[in-house]
Amino acid sequence: MEINSLKQIVEALLIASPEPLTEARFRACMGEDAAEVPLQEIITVLQTDYLQSERAFHIKEVAGGYQLVTNTEFEPYIKGLFSKAGKLRLSQAALETLAIVSYRQPVTRNEIESIRGVSSDSSLRTLLDRKLLEIRGREDGPGRALLYRTSTEFLQHFGLNSVKDLPKLREVEDILSEDQVELA
Repeated sequence: MEINSLKQIVEALLIASPEPLTEARFRACMGEDAAEVPLQEIITVLQTDYLQSERAFHIKEVAGGYQLVTNTEFEPYIKGLFSKAGKLRLSQAALETLAIVSYRQPVTRNEIESIRGVSSDSSLRTLLDRKLLEIRGREDGPGRALLYRTSTEFLQHFGLNSVKDLPKLREVEDILSEDQVELA
């Protein structure tokens, strides 16, 4: 199969896929032709094409796959397309809980509550309902508490390939201290 045909196939799959296109899903779509197709090379060629032709989008590696995303400079215009109802709104308690799980996963409810100092049942339920968290299993030991971790939907929503892409806690502290200096 020639490179232009492969580029078109990959591009069509990226456009049609509502979630990141993983290597396995790509191979399943390609069938018998999958063995000879170097997906990473095609992605690189497409990225170069998009950059050279100054397209309004690019391919981003997200949640273990690839997804077409718009360039950030168009965010103000794109926001106008979506109503506020489509946005993900989380309470301060849910955000705190999500941050704890993100950085300490897998983690139990008791560990979350000991860090926050208050009950986290409602926040955990909300985050599970919105599929940002998932139950990973049970802790060994007395009571066999549930273990929570972030989900693939979490990675997709925040545009991360893995939790390793989260800012380091030191980076967050530096940003917050810079903001405090600017306010003074």
